Amino acid sequence: MNRRLFLAASACVPVMGARCVAARGADNPAAGLRGNTDRGTTPAGMFDVVAQFEGPGPSGVAVTDGGRIFVSFPRHAIDHAGATLGELRNGKIIPYPSPGMSLPSSRAPAERFLSIHGITLDGKGRLWVIDDGKRAGHPIPEGGAKVVCIDPETGRIVHRIVLRAPVLLPDSHMNDLRVALGAGAAGTVFVTDSSFGTRPGLVIIDLARGSARRVLTHHPSAQPVAGFAAFVEGVPRQYRPHHPGMVSGGIDGIALTPANDRLFFSPLTSRRLYSAPVASLIDPALDAQALGETIRDEGEKGVADGLCFDRFGRLYTTDYEHDSILRRDRDGTLTVMARDPRILSPDGICATQTHIYCTLGQWNRLPSFNDGHDLRKPPYLLIRLPIEAPQDVSAEP
Repeated sequence: MNRRLFLAASACVPVMGARCVAARGADNPAAGLRGNTDRGTTPAGMFDVVAQFEGPGPSGVAVTDGGRIFVSFPRHAIDHAGATLGELRNGKIIPYPSPGMSLPSSRAPAERFLSIHGITLDGKGRLWVIDDGKRAGHPIPEGGAKVVCIDPETGRIVHRIVLRAPVLLPDSHMNDLRVALGAGAAGTVFVTDSSFGTRPGLVIIDLARGSARRVLTHHPSAQPVAGFAAFVEGVPRQYRPHHPGMVSGGIDGIALTPANDRLFFSPLTSRRLYSAPVASLIDPALDAQALGETIRDEGEKGVADGLCFDRFGRLYTTDYEHDSILRRDRDGTLTVMARDPRILSPDGICATQTHIYCTLGQWNRLPSFNDGHDLRKPPYLLIRLPIEAPQDVSAEP
């Protein structure tokens, strides 16, 4: 697609009544789509602001084929009294699937949402969420950490899998999830535990058995990189275990290929991208060494949080070090799809047939990373950018 057609296709269109703003620099000829003409100093690409939130900050996002938008607002960093899972309607967040589930209440932890983080849709269009069970200043209670599936057509809870030891650790941070309905007898859920401490891992849930197991607990592909350093908003940040100075953690971003045959993932505190065959991950007969041998290092991908594939089999990654959203083509080529100072801590990301949606939570500005000073500046944004079809349409898997 040539540049003129791209600009026309991505003209700013208000969504759900929210104020819509095109990315600065989008009309600057130097702001090339591939980020190779401005030396990285000028905003590039275009995006729409779908919604603005005065607080709390958003994390996960999922958009149905019918255009319904769901957003999560975790409570593990800053406790809040608003909805932890909501549907965006007419520019407002409506607690989902009900106020009793999404708002603070006296219900038992297993019967309500405490802190929803990652959310996704399965092949049937059902909404899956991971409740990390962690409220700021509180330990994870029994029943707090869980995976829940909701049918958007009815609002009915289809699956509820409570996570317990040894899969759940006291310092677990159940972060993001993907669902492969064709893997196993009734489907498999993959959950990344990036860890609030230093013990990350991948949790694999067999829906037929209702059982969960933990893998990659010691594999390098799931671990934060020792001595890791990144520049965030021009400030050098270094990873030091148990001494928070930056958004950090182990295996975090996760994405399934369109065919659901390979899982891509990455530690948050790393620039490497990894993948593994789904068939190997769901095989309980493989021990840690045998499973580790099936993992492939896919190379550099920037400092990413969220990952997702589009329908053409191309991987989109957030890059919080460069305020960017990148696209990794099937041959490994990286392209800057959007770059702008407002793309702060790009987090949850998902693809529809036509757009990539991403939440911007400003997590790097939390008090815990800035000597107790809250540097966040609402509004927090939900943005979208158009998917550029490949020139060779036969490239679609």
